[in-house]
Order: sequence, then C-alpha cells, then structure tokens
Amino acid sequence: MKNIIFISLILCNLFAYSQIDTSKKVVAPKPNKDLKFNLNEDGSNWFQVTVLNQTWARFNQNNPGTLVNKEAQDNTFDIGLRRTRFQLFGQVTDKVFVYFQLGQNNFNAQTNYSDAGGGNRKAPAFFIHDAYSEYKVFKDNKLKLGGGLTIANGLSRFSQPSIGTIATMDVPVFAQATVDQTDQFSRKLSLVARGQIGKLDYRASLSNPFPILNNGSASSAPKTSATFAQKGHHLQYQTYLLYQFFDHEQHNTPYMTGAYLGKKKVFNVGGGIIYQKNALWKQGQTVKDTLYQDMTLICLESFLDIPLNKEKGTALNAYAGYFNTNYGTKYLRFNGLMNPATSTSATNTLDAKTAYGNALPMFGTGHVIYTQVAYFLPKNLLGENHGALMPYISNTFSIYKALGNNNTNVFNAGINWLINNHKAKLTLDYQNRPTYYLNGTDVKSGDRKGCLVLQYQIFI
Repeated sequence: MKNIIFISLILCNLFAYSQIDTSKKVVAPKPNKDLKFNLNEDGSNWFQVTVLNQTWARFNQNNPGTLVNKEAQDNTFDIGLRRTRFQLFGQVTDKVFVYFQLGQNNFNAQTNYSDAGGGNRKAPAFFIHDAYSEYKVFKDNKLKLGGGLTIANGLSRFSQPSIGTIATMDVPVFAQATVDQTDQFSRKLSLVARGQIGKLDYRASLSNPFPILNNGSASSAPKTSATFAQKGHHLQYQTYLLYQFFDHEQHNTPYMTGAYLGKKKVFNVGGGIIYQKNALWKQGQTVKDTLYQDMTLICLESFLDIPLNKEKGTALNAYAGYFNTNYGTKYLRFNGLMNPATSTSATNTLDAKTAYGNALPMFGTGHVIYTQVAYFLPKNLLGENHGALMPYISNTFSIYKALGNNNTNVFNAGINWLINNHKAKLTLDYQNRPTYYLNGTDVKSGDRKGCLVLQYQIFI
C-alpha cells in the first residue's frame, strides 16, 4: 500500500513538473494540508490524491440457520475493511477534468470463501472504480460533457455518494440500485452531461450496463419472479435534477457530499429516474414462454444541511426520500454488507444462496422511504482539540411485493466522534433488522436481529 502511495506521488510530481513554464519565475507553493499539487502558478490547474480506509469491528446476530465455514453460528464477531480507496483527480487544464478511483470493498475473513474450496481470500479484489474525463464547455459550470467508467447517474444523491463524508456510518445501499448486478460496484460505462444553471443542478447519463452473467451468476432459465435477463442487451437512460435553495454544492467530482458539518447552508429538493428496456425476464404462462420486463426506478428526495449556531458550531443534517422501484414482477434480492457468514442450513428461507448472516431483502419491486437525521453537537463539547460528536438515526421502510403483507423496517442509530472532521473519525452504529421465513408458500416475519459495528475511518 505504501508503495502505491509513493508511486502515485512521484507520478503526480512528474506530471506537475511537465506543466511548468520554465521561462517564468517559479512561485513557491503555499503550504497545503491536502495531497494537492498545482500545475500552474495561480493554482487554477491542479491535481490531487486522496486515501480512504474504513475498518470495521462487528458483532452480528445471524439470521436463522446461518453457517460460517460449515459450522452453525448464532452470533459472529469479525474484523474487516469495508472500503479502501485511492482517488487521483484534478483540473488538469482550464477545460479538462480527470477522475480516477481505485480500491476494494468488503474484505473480511470470508472474502471469496467457497464451501467447495478453491477460493483465495488473501487476495482482495483491488480494481478500478472510476476512470472518467470531462470537458467544461463554458467557463462556469453550466455544461460539462464527459465519459468513461463513472458513478454519475440518475435516481438519488445516495446513488452517487461521497462515502468519506456521510453523516451515518454507511449509506443506504438500496439506492445503488443495480450494485454488482449490471454495474461495477455502482459504476457504469457512460456518457454524461451535467451542470448547474442558476439554482438548478442537473445530470444525464447514457449508460452501457454489463450483462448479468458478468457478475459471476450461473446461467439459468427464467423463473416465476423477475430476474435480470440473461439474453439481450439494451442501453440504460438516467437523469437527475436538483433545485438548490441556498448554497450550491461542490461540482468538481460527480460524487455528492453527505454532511458539510456546518460549513455550508444547503437545502435541496431533487429527483431522478433510471430506465432500461427489457432489463429483466420471467417465466410466462408456460415454462417455454419468456416475458421481458422494463426496469423503471424513480426517486423524489430532499436534503438539508445547515448551521444552527455558528458560535457553538452546531449543525443539522436531514434527508427524506421516496423510491418507486420497479424491477419487474416480484423481483427481490437479499444483500448483507461484508457478510460475516458463508451459507445456511435453513430449508424455509426465501433465498438459500444469500439470506444468511446479516443479509436482508435490500432490493425489490415496490416502494421505499428512507429518512435520516444527524446533529452536529457544539464543537467544544469535548474540549479544545478533542474533536466533535455527531449522533444520528436512520430508517429504511420498504414495501416489497415479493414479501406479501410484510413490511421491511430497518433502524440504525449511532454516533460519530469526528476526531478531525471526516479525515479521522470513529463511528459506533447499531442496526436492528427483520428476518423472514417461508410457511409453505406464505412469507412470514421471524425474529428481529441486531448488529453492532465500530468503524474507524481515515480520509487523507
């Protein structure tokens, strides 16, 4: 890892040096707390490197029937790397912006484990998340045109979150609607137009999604419930509009900030849509029939982040969003973040391949309401130079058609100790989630389970 950082710094310095006009007097750079390098004398052209690491120590109450390496376990304790990322980006000319991100996600002791053997858990998947370049058509931000592998998309601000600046411990992953199905960890090969015109912030993407079989799924015939189609290929259309009542949000990268910690006065109302023709398929009236279905995902949301008392440094962060998610007839997908388990012995589970450990029905056809509130406490509450505290609560309320009359309610509550704002922080998070089982063909609610996580984040 040190070698990667060292090589990155050398490349950045060489790149910066190549931009210097040696006929002019070189001005000594001003001290900068960031790994940022000016490419010209006035600093209007620059290049920056960031490093992020999120380490989890977690105690989880497992779903019924959970197995860890073929052994039944009601509870697990594990340590893992939720995210490790390197960003390299900058305004390399007055018109051209480039953004690269490399890293890995969800690396714990069970990564790449298989009950059949053949896994290689000591080699995490370190891959390119983003490789994106953008051209600024006008001097201001009215129109930027770009392309590449990028997270810039429609639907929601949480579909393209700046994960290093979020108010809660983790983002509502359901908003990254096709994550690791027809994308590369929420990124797609896309052409993007985005900009800010007055108080309106917009982005539109034409994306070329990956075939579902690229994610390691085994080839299978259509089922009675919709799944991503394994035949045919269609482009995806996305757009997102945001009206900014007060301060404008940053517009360098496509990522959207989670919490400004009182440094901005932000209140936005927005909405987005993702559409793909024939994205899913299901079995028709007979086994030989195949019915193709479109995917249409819609979101309406509001975001508030405002200072309350400038002298004390207090601030309020709040979000509310409604999602209408149509993946096709009774589509449902379980997901467990960095799942600490490997399989299940339960025979009455909704999905024996994924519904174990900490997994819950995260994606489905239906409706979702997500809300969160965080409060940035007085900056001197812990004394000078001891950081600040920001408690939060969040709720994900889902009505998925595949679950019948059962609603999905997931509660999170926690507190951030912002040792140095977002650059160094500890977060303690408790989650309470539902479980489900089959009684014949009926879906029933089981016991609720809890999960306690301590996260340490470094963001340079």
